[in-house]
Amino acid sequence: MTPQGILLAYLRPLWQRFWMGFYNTHILPVLIEHACAANPVRVQRQKLVPRASGRVVEIGLGTGHNLPFYDPDKVSSVVGVDPAGEMLEKAKQRAGQVAFPVEMAALSGENLPFEDASMDTVLVTYSLCSIPDPLQALLEMRRVLRPNGRLFFAEHGAAPDEAVAHWQGRLERWFWPKIAGGCHLTRRPDQLITEAGFSLEHLDRLYLPKTPKTLGFNYIGSARPR
Repeated sequence: MTPQGILLAYLRPLWQRFWMGFYNTHILPVLIEHACAANPVRVQRQKLVPRASGRVVEIGLGTGHNLPFYDPDKVSSVVGVDPAGEMLEKAKQRAGQVAFPVEMAALSGENLPFEDASMDTVLVTYSLCSIPDPLQALLEMRRVLRPNGRLFFAEHGAAPDEAVAHWQGRLERWFWPKIAGGCHLTRRPDQLITEAGFSLEHLDRLYLPKTPKTLGFNYIGSARPR
């Protein structure tokens, strides 16, 4: 190998680590914040979140986009968990503007530190796509829910149209999770939820308007523990 080749072989991984570190720290959070605040997504939050009641645990709190939509007359408290501590720091401002207690914890959804049957509601919005083990997270959600509790969810995932699903698969194999914080395009939230021991109570499946079809097929609804 030439001296130039040796130098490039040494510098390339250093550059890749620097770039991905810079991207994940400074660029990706801005992109996620913009996507989570997009109007088509906001409309779904407005419809779903007010249905939560009692003691709520929100999986994937992020920067707190759901907090303004909780009904303070129905919610006694909200515990928000998210593995990205920097996201929770941004959520504190929104938490200070609501009329109910909000606690936050930098945790992954696969291992919730709550007692069995201790929550009235679990809310998860646009987070199952990026949780490394979504089935384990859903099993934990079921564990902490009271027998008469409810899971409310709004997630994007695999589209029913063959052409769209084909591109979802290709994007996921090529690069999408690497540039989108571990987001997967081909998961089936409805199947994962039922596999985790829930009975679907209501399910809407639709493409969000003004959203690329590969990203915009949504599963929105509610479920109860079996």
